[in-house]
Amino acid sequence: MTVQWFPGHMAKARRQIQEKLKLVDIVYELLDARIPYSSSNPMMNEIIKHKPKLIILNKADIADPAVTQQWMNYFKQQNQAVITVDALHQNAIKQIVEASKVILKEKFEKEKAKGLRPRPIRAMILGIPNVGKSTLTNNLAKRKAAQTGDRPGVTKAQQWIKVEKELELLDTPGVLWPKFEDQRVGYNLAVTGAIKDTILHLDDIILYALDYLIQHYPDRLIERYHLSGPLDDKIAVLDEIGRKRGFLQSGGYVDYDKVYEIVLREIRGLKLGRLSFECPGDMKQEA
Repeated sequence: MTVQWFPGHMAKARRQIQEKLKLVDIVYELLDARIPYSSSNPMMNEIIKHKPKLIILNKADIADPAVTQQWMNYFKQQNQAVITVDALHQNAIKQIVEASKVILKEKFEKEKAKGLRPRPIRAMILGIPNVGKSTLTNNLAKRKAAQTGDRPGVTKAQQWIKVEKELELLDTPGVLWPKFEDQRVGYNLAVTGAIKDTILHLDDIILYALDYLIQHYPDRLIERYHLSGPLDDKIAVLDEIGRKRGFLQSGGYVDYDKVYEIVLREIRGLKLGRLSFECPGDMKQEA
């Protein structure tokens, strides 16, 4: 599966980012805590080069906390600064500023030694569409500074946003790679809503999600849908969900479209609890 999805405004965004990097001290790469690998941009390090970077695992409040800890350990082993936040909570600013100060300590000490006056940290927020950049920015600024929406790619232009006295943010459009050939990445983005549901077939998305849930969260599935049969047959599982929910067509056949819609809605709506769809041990990390 090769998904082509690179709107013109995203190509422009990459050029803008490269032009504006010299204006910031640090880059914040915002990732979805449920899918840190799949929501990262393979071109990110190439784009920012040697600029200091802080990885922010957003939506940690809806990810599996045990898996999130695995990711925290993984990034720290790579000597990559990382924190977890929930973009809707007010304590995010303190976490981000404190982590930034640690990363930039040497830089600001050099500026102080040169007699330069203290100044706010200047940062750029980067991330793929729908990972929560605008929500986090608005929370940090305590006002509706950036347009938000539940559709990928809402943010279209750059803007500077002051966050109290210690931080200035340059909000930017999300950047997604021209194509991704790893089908797991594509499905993870689809399950969590990072790409439009119409890009992939809904039945493929659900079968992928169901397979992952059967492997990693079988008890959650059984409890939510009161399943009685074995989980080794995904179609049989969908049949049982459909019949127990009453999603039947004339003739008593299961309406799979309704089953797909409800399962995806309930996964995203936390009806099966806090879920993560990948952990460091699931994939071979690229060098």
